Amino acid sequence: MHPDVANALKLQALDQRANELKREIAALPKRIVEIEKALESHTRRLELDRAALSANQKERKKIEGDIQIHKQKISRLRDQMMEAKTNEQYRAFQEEIRYFEDAIRKAEDQILELMVESETLEANVRKAEENLREEKKSVEAEKDQAKARTLADREDLRKIEAQRKGLAASLSPEVLSAYERLRTRHYPAGDVLAEARDGRCMGCMMTIRPQLFQDVKSGGAVVFCETCRRILYAEEPPRDIEAAMNV
Repeated sequence: MHPDVANALKLQALDQRANELKREIAALPKRIVEIEKALESHTRRLELDRAALSANQKERKKIEGDIQIHKQKISRLRDQMMEAKTNEQYRAFQEEIRYFEDAIRKAEDQILELMVESETLEANVRKAEENLREEKKSVEAEKDQAKARTLADREDLRKIEAQRKGLAASLSPEVLSAYERLRTRHYPAGDVLAEARDGRCMGCMMTIRPQLFQDVKSGGAVVFCETCRRILYAEEPPRDIEAAMNV
């Protein structure tokens, strides 16, 4: 394999790893936003549960107040009934008292229903508060992990960029220029080099001219695919060390 091609392969591996790190660094803030949104939904759920419980309690207090008003009216009616002059007046007071007594019974039934509902609502609030506490712990832990991963990725990227600088300097200016042009204009994913195998470019899967294929395998020159313009390389066959030792 031509030395420039061998070094270009190493450069490509560094660039591909750098691309992975950059994607991960860019994705981590988005992930933090996502988990914070999930936390917001749990917070809203708790707020709704608390609002429902508060409304229940306010309704109970209102009804309890109505009961007290009804009782006061009954007390006044009974006092007035004692002063009734006729049977009709007496029966009228009795009817009015029964009306307020019925209203009290209905109100007490409503309070019982609200108390039963309140138990469920209080349980919902306690559960939502517990879930929110656990979710906050989980979110903070995940955010810490994301921040730590970002710092580690940036450090890895710094090292890769330093390695890349030294490796790029080892390539001939012509090959480096061609590599950079292909990477920036055509192959930002980093697949600038392609294996030549069985007479084909494995990058574009097009047939390579036999003479060109032989040039790639010989490693005497840097060869470009005539179709996709990628730098071609051929995998060297593994050495049979045991056979070489027995020669």
